[in-house]
Amino acid sequence: MGFLSRLPRFRVRRAAVVAVLLVLAFGVAAVLAVQAYGVARYHRAQADRVLRDYAKLAAARVAQRSAIEIYDAVMPRLKAIQHAHEMSPRKLPAPSELHVDAMERGVSLTPYIRFTFQMDLKDGRLETAGELLPDAVRSWMTDTLPVHTRAVYDTSWHMGTVLGQPGGERRYVAYTVLRDSKGMLRTALGFEAKPEALRPLVIQATEKFPLLPRPLTGGVQYDSMGSIIITDRYGVEIYRSAVQYTSPFTARDTVGTDMGDLYAQATLRASVADQLIIGGLPKSRLPLILGLLGLTAALIGTALVQLRRESQLARLRTDFISGVSHELRTPLAQIRMFSETLVLGRVRTDEERLRSLAIIDQEARRLTHLVENLLHFSRSERQTAHITPEPTALAPLVREVIDGFAPLAAARGARLSTAVPEDLVVPADPGAVRQMLLNLLDNAVKYGPAGQEIRIGATLDNGGGGGGGGGGASGGGAARLWVEDAGPGIPRADREHVWDRFWRLERDRGSAVAGSGIGLAVVRELAVLHHGRAWIDDAATDTGTRVVIELPA
Repeated sequence: MGFLSRLPRFRVRRAAVVAVLLVLAFGVAAVLAVQAYGVARYHRAQADRVLRDYAKLAAARVAQRSAIEIYDAVMPRLKAIQHAHEMSPRKLPAPSELHVDAMERGVSLTPYIRFTFQMDLKDGRLETAGELLPDAVRSWMTDTLPVHTRAVYDTSWHMGTVLGQPGGERRYVAYTVLRDSKGMLRTALGFEAKPEALRPLVIQATEKFPLLPRPLTGGVQYDSMGSIIITDRYGVEIYRSAVQYTSPFTARDTVGTDMGDLYAQATLRASVADQLIIGGLPKSRLPLILGLLGLTAALIGTALVQLRRESQLARLRTDFISGVSHELRTPLAQIRMFSETLVLGRVRTDEERLRSLAIIDQEARRLTHLVENLLHFSRSERQTAHITPEPTALAPLVREVIDGFAPLAAARGARLSTAVPEDLVVPADPGAVRQMLLNLLDNAVKYGPAGQEIRIGATLDNGGGGGGGGGGASGGGAARLWVEDAGPGIPRADREHVWDRFWRLERDRGSAVAGSGIGLAVVRELAVLHHGRAWIDDAATDTGTRVVIELPA
């Protein structure tokens, strides 16, 4: 008994430990999910950083290629002006007099040139040939070129360009600088051209030139890889590709201050970004992570619910064992006491002897009834319970049950009455019907008041309708067998719960009335085995309970 008393506490502790472990497992799963999400975000951030670097590379390539095209178009004109100056220092060639190599490729700037010039950087003297030079432009050039020569001019390229808008008109000036006998930059030679000349140059630089090196593009077509915009220092667009894309992978680079302060902007197309990354862009793992975390939570929740149910079941089984032990102990004590009285010859009269034998018989019947319930419960647990239906007249069977139960009812002062038609016959297992009636009568006596009247009745319903719970009778009519007591009744909210195994009403859990908690469960299971059902109705009187068993007739 000591081990049995410690067993429930051990199970409770074990259940608590398992519950804590499950919660910790969910915590670990949540931490792993957060880590996995963090790693996925890191990989995506790395991929985005690579794509932004690709965009910077694309902008730099566009700027470099544009600078090369501008240089290749401007430098031959400057060389022609320099050659003419060397041949005739006192005569400045007009734009139409510039002789450029006939093998020159690409776009020609000659149609865009408005005048050529020569400027002494020391005294600011400016000479021009070609279109008449407005005063605002002359003043701008004499102020700008000396400063530009000192701050921006690239002596390795031997060329410089300036974009300005003196007098509100945009001007594009290209020049080279000659050194004097002391090696100092002294004379600027060059020309002024319409800024529109830059557009064909950048078109030639961008439309036939891939944004990225081919090993990085993964087979993406050049014209669908991205878009380009080239602007000048004033924000005026020099060139815009026909199709423009919007994406976070955008970068801007300068064509060069010595190329007129032009700026190239490259935008990679978001839909092809996946092809630019080796292995593709990392997919978002958030839905999968959340799904797995939710599934883990659901499984752990289910395990906790099952653990709770197992704990409840263990407690109910303990209560069941306790209730059965109590029910067994009382009749056994009675049988033992009165049998000892008879064996030791302590009875003084025949009346006392008969009373002792009657009590022994009564308690033996109670034991038999309890054992029958336990046997059916055991068979039901093993799913081996079965019945053998046969044509059974209910009236004789009810009288037999009442005769056998009368001693138990008399012990509580209960009176039994019946109202069963003599001609009512049902296909049923007599033993099963007897057990159902005994269970209902036992409950009625146990929970009803002393001296009450317990009524047993039966009717034939040709429609087979009404009632509720526990399956349904087949067509062709049904016989309804009922037991009605005068007890406190069963609340409507609990009328389905009382059929559950080990379940007892809240008001009875702390009472002195012992019970195994399987009596009504056995009744419903036997009714279902007959393809019938069982439910609880209000009694005909103000108090009490009527339990109805419906069997196919």
